[in-house]
Amino acid sequence: MPTPVVMPQMGESIAEGTIVRWIKKVGESVERDEPLFEISTDKVDAEIPSPAAGVLTNIKVQEGETVAVNSVVAEIGQPNEMRASTPVSDSGSEVGAGTTAPPPAKQQGDGQSTPAPTPADQTVAAVGSEQPSENGRRRSSPLVRRIAKEHNVDIAQIAGSGIGGRVTKHDILGYIERGPVREQRPQVPGAGEAEKPTIAASQPAVQLRPTVADRIEKLSVMRKRIAEHMVLSKRTSAHVHSVFHVNFSTIEKLRQQKRAEYEQAGVKLTYMAFIARVVAGALHRHPTINASIDGDNVVFKKDINLGIAVALEEGLIVPVIKNADEKNILGLSRAIADVADRARAKRLNPDDVHGGTFTITNPGQFGAQFGMPIINQPQVAILGVGTIERRPVVIDDAIAIRTMAYLTLGYDHRLVDGAVADQFMADVKHHLECFDADEC
Repeated sequence: MPTPVVMPQMGESIAEGTIVRWIKKVGESVERDEPLFEISTDKVDAEIPSPAAGVLTNIKVQEGETVAVNSVVAEIGQPNEMRASTPVSDSGSEVGAGTTAPPPAKQQGDGQSTPAPTPADQTVAAVGSEQPSENGRRRSSPLVRRIAKEHNVDIAQIAGSGIGGRVTKHDILGYIERGPVREQRPQVPGAGEAEKPTIAASQPAVQLRPTVADRIEKLSVMRKRIAEHMVLSKRTSAHVHSVFHVNFSTIEKLRQQKRAEYEQAGVKLTYMAFIARVVAGALHRHPTINASIDGDNVVFKKDINLGIAVALEEGLIVPVIKNADEKNILGLSRAIADVADRARAKRLNPDDVHGGTFTITNPGQFGAQFGMPIINQPQVAILGVGTIERRPVVIDDAIAIRTMAYLTLGYDHRLVDGAVADQFMADVKHHLECFDADEC
C-alpha cells in the first residue's frame, strides 16, 4: 500500500505551504529521509525528507501550488504500484498523471444530473470549514493580526485568498494599500476637485511594457515574501540611520593570535562573532534598542536573540541565535556558522527564524562601504556592517593605516530617539575598539 506524503506543519502558526520544487520525479527511487521536495512558508524555506523508502509513484500537488498543512501531496510506493496506464475520462481524453478520473454524476430529483464532488473539491470543502467563526473573525496568522491591529483594520472585512478563505499577509497589505471600498456616489455636475478619483500611490504613473527581447520570470515565493515584508516595514516604521566609523585593529590582532586555536576547535574566527558579542552586551545596557512596539505599549525583551542575515542565491533569510548574550566568542562562532550553513542547505526549522529581537546584516562581505538596512519587523533597530579593510586615518595628528569599517544603525524613530541610538552605537564602538583591553 502506498505511503502518503503530507505537507508538514513548519511551525505553530503555519497553516499552508507552497511546493517550490520537486527534487524527485515520478518513477524515481527514494530512500527514507532523503530530500523529496522543497517548500516555502511564511517562516522558512526547507527541503522535506521522504517518510519512507520506495518509488515516487504519484505527485498530487504541482510546483507553485499552495495547499493546507497535512494535505497529501504525493505517494511513495513500490515499482509494481505504478499505474499501468493513464486513466481516460468519459470524454475520451486522458487524465493527467497524478490525477484520477472524475466520479460519475449524481441524478437529481428533477432528472438533471450534477457532477459528484472530486477529491480536490472535497479537500477545498474540508478546508473551507475554516471560515469566519461565530464572532466574525477570520482565520489568520499572528503576523496578519498584528498588522491589522497596528492599522486598525477589521480582518472580518477582508476577503482572504488563502486556504479556506484564510487572510494572508498579501491580502491585508493590499487592503491597507487600497483602503476600504467606499460606496460609489453619482457624479454631481460642478463638483469640486476633491470628488475626483485619485490614482493609487502604489500604481506607477507610467508603466513600462516588456519588449520581445526581455526575459520574464515569475517572482519566487521567497522573493514575494521579502517584498511584502520590506514594504510593510517601510510603511510601519519611521526609519532613521546613524553611521559610525570603527577601528577594528585590536580585533584584527586577536583574530590573528587566536585563528589557529579556533581552527583546531573546528570553527573559523570571523569579525561577526566579535560584533555579535559586543552588540549583545550593549543591548543589555540599552534595553530600548532590544524592544518592540505593540499598539500603545512598548515591550522590552528579556532575552537577547540576534538575527544574522544570510544571503542566499534566491534571496535573504535571517536565522536567529537565541540568548546570544550567554555565549562566548567560540560559542557565537559555532552558532553563526551553524545557522548559516543550514540556511544555505535549506535545513532550518521554523524556530530558527522566530523570536529575533535585533538583527545584524553584513553588506560589507560584498565590498559595500556601508548600507542603510530596513528594519526587520517587529524589531526597532538593525545593524549594518560595512566592509572591514585597511585604510588611512588620522591618529594624533598623523596619518596611520588601521583596519576600519563603517557600522550603520537603522532605527525606528517612533520609539528610538537619535540620542538613544547614538549612545548605543558609541557603546558598541568603544567595546569593539577596546575588546578585552583593561584600559582604553
